[in-house]
Order: sequence, then structure tokens, then C-alpha cells
Amino acid sequence: MLVIEVYTDGACSGNPGPGGWAWAVAPDGEPRDSGGEARSTNQRMEIRAALEALRSLKVELTIWSDSTYVVNCINKKWYVNWQRNGWRNSQKQPVANQDLWKPLVDLYDPRLHTFKWVKGHSGNRMNDLVDALAVAACKGPFPAPAVAADPIPNPGPTRLF
Repeated sequence: MLVIEVYTDGACSGNPGPGGWAWAVAPDGEPRDSGGEARSTNQRMEIRAALEALRSLKVELTIWSDSTYVVNCINKKWYVNWQRNGWRNSQKQPVANQDLWKPLVDLYDPRLHTFKWVKGHSGNRMNDLVDALAVAACKGPFPAPAVAADPIPNPGPTRLF
């Protein structure tokens, strides 16, 4: 069976700040998709990119991500303990970004999906492409949120210069 390779990435302008996510199919970058949120975090956008790829590409996939958080969650099966513990982490705190993790875990099928890590900003053409798409998506326009986001604490005013 043909396995499709898809690259995913997330970006955030500030953390938190406007965020973008993207996925693209290797080797040509087509099909692809991207989007963003007006207020997000980098981790949230990394998860969202993988989720959107799984939602869109209903075939056997190798998902490449430069997020060790995303790759380790799947490959080390962190999500199994999260589910068993009522979506609480090892510190007994609610798992962040459950609104994204839960549907990602529901779509994930270990018989069909493999997650692999790729070093970011290292000259990998496909990783560079999805990074550029995610960064561009940080600029909006942003749709109204389809799901309730985890509250992101307001760190107060930040200095841009």
C-alpha cells in the first residue's frame, strides 16, 4: 500500500500571539492547507497542523513534524496515560490543548499512521515549506474559533522593540 508523507508545522508570532499551522504532502507540496488563530501558542499550532493533516488525508500516512512534543506524545503513548487519568498529566493538572489532542488521538490509528521527527530549520525542503506556510498564516485573516480554546494567560504588555 502506498504511504503518503505529509509534513506539518506550527508557528506563533509571540508566544502567545497570532498563530499559524500548515501541512503539505511530499514531494511536491501539494495538496496542502494552512490556517491560524488570532491568539495561540506555538505548541497549539504544532498540534493543530498534525490534526488538520489527519482530518484531511484519510489514507496511510507518515507525518513528519519538527515538534518533539507532538511526535513523543504519539510515539511514547503519553496520550494513553492522559486518557486513563481523565486527561490529566503526571502533575495531575489538566492536559493543555485537550480540544486539539482529543480529536487527534481519536483520528490516530497506529496501523495507518506513523509519526516521525524532522529537525526544523535544517534545510529540509518540505519542512521549510510548511514553516513558511505556517509563518504566513500567523498574519491572518483568522476565522472564528470552531472549538473553545484553552485559556491562554495574558502575560501583560510586551515590548516589541
